[in-house]
Amino acid sequence: MNETLLRNWWLLAARGAIAIVFGVLAIAWPAVTLLTLAALFAVFALLGGAVWICGAVKNRRDDPHWWMLMLFGVVSLAVGVLATFNPAITLLTLILLMGANALVSGVLDIVIAIRVRKFIRGEWLLLLSGVASIVFGLIALLFPLGAGAVMLATFIGVYALISGVLLLCLSVRVRSWSRINAARSSPAAGTI
Repeated sequence: MNETLLRNWWLLAARGAIAIVFGVLAIAWPAVTLLTLAALFAVFALLGGAVWICGAVKNRRDDPHWWMLMLFGVVSLAVGVLATFNPAITLLTLILLMGANALVSGVLDIVIAIRVRKFIRGEWLLLLSGVASIVFGLIALLFPLGAGAVMLATFIGVYALISGVLLLCLSVRVRSWSRINAARSSPAAGTI
């Protein structure tokens, strides 16, 4: 899994970009109906899950821990499919699904950050993204009806923006690190 993330920094960048777009849309339309919010969340979960599944499948032969990325992708994809095919989902169920998805995502982000800490600097960005996901997930699970739909959309948007920015920053660090290590390990680097 470490090598997968190091060689494919774009997985982190894509996930971060998806989260930022989702966050901006959620904040821009705070009075959006619950049905539209469910659709935005479904797209967010489906695209995020698809990114991780593609990365896992692409690197399954090279990375013995590819299944962790696959697990994360399958969980996000399953939640997205559930939200897609049940658009009349209640507010409580939607919040609980979002909270559960954020909690699982956060735990997996922290596990990945711990695993790559020996290879890259800036793993704390992924760690912070995981902590933000866990905090959001716990709040959503513990206080599902504590806020109105407008406050919920804003809260979700801010969470997605923070996570997205942290993931994009991490992807830039991983990309730089990968390029430096690729240059060090290339045969031409030893002959100069």
